[in-house]
Amino acid sequence: MQAYEKLKDLARLASREEWYRRIVTPEIEQQIARMPKPVGSFGYDAWGYNENAAKLGLGIVKLLYEKYFRVTAHGLEHIPPHGHVLVIANHSGQLPLDGVLIGGAMAMNPLGPRAPRAMVERFFPTVPWLGSMLTGLGAVIGDPLNCVKMLEQDEAIIVFPEGVRGSGKLYRHRYQLQRFGNGFMHLAMQTGAPIVPVGVVGCEETMPSLANLSPLARLLGLPYVPVAPPLPLPARVYLNFGEPLHFDAAACSEEEVTARVETVKERIRALIDRGLAERSSVF
Repeated sequence: MQAYEKLKDLARLASREEWYRRIVTPEIEQQIARMPKPVGSFGYDAWGYNENAAKLGLGIVKLLYEKYFRVTAHGLEHIPPHGHVLVIANHSGQLPLDGVLIGGAMAMNPLGPRAPRAMVERFFPTVPWLGSMLTGLGAVIGDPLNCVKMLEQDEAIIVFPEGVRGSGKLYRHRYQLQRFGNGFMHLAMQTGAPIVPVGVVGCEETMPSLANLSPLARLLGLPYVPVAPPLPLPARVYLNFGEPLHFDAAACSEEEVTARVETVKERIRALIDRGLAERSSVF
């Protein structure tokens, strides 16, 4: 009986290893190795990013990127292959699929792969299993101090200035940009990081929300509980990366900072319009 159980354990182990090899291909290994991303001797960085988790995550994202959402990405040459950068995009789709796909585009960029670091809402790390998974893949709580320190370490950071206002909006408000926070602009001015705007088209249709169950959301301590499909729909996704924008650190009023934010917002709106004009069908 003991021998039989040992054989079963070996079979399960072999199955897991085979599954891992199918997901983490030599191409994925090479992409991760090319990234200018320093880690410690155990494969971790100071914020919990783990190289092995990133390999597995990128392997899964690659399948979703190419086979399920069939992403078309333009303007990847605008992402600097080295140095700090803020990637600023519109937000939608209930789940952070837009961040996952933008990160996939950055990590698989043939012109120079980058390890994407996404700023996430504070409630995500509190969700069992999901929090540790996101941390291992490079997500960090959207705290300004975290962001400054990461930019000082030449990280490439994805930020959604709309926050839950964008991700939780109803389908009837699709492609209507919500209010942008000013925090990312202060970070860009403080650190000198260029801003690469991104227009995302398609994620609005992956999980269209018809209503938000606000009482249930408050009961569960969540920002929203959408009435939406239980699983993401296979909408085609278009990512348009714009030319980097640079803003100096000259002292200015909050009104002037807001005006700079509106400049970025208008650029993103134009990139969204480009994506909408580009697609011939939702699916």
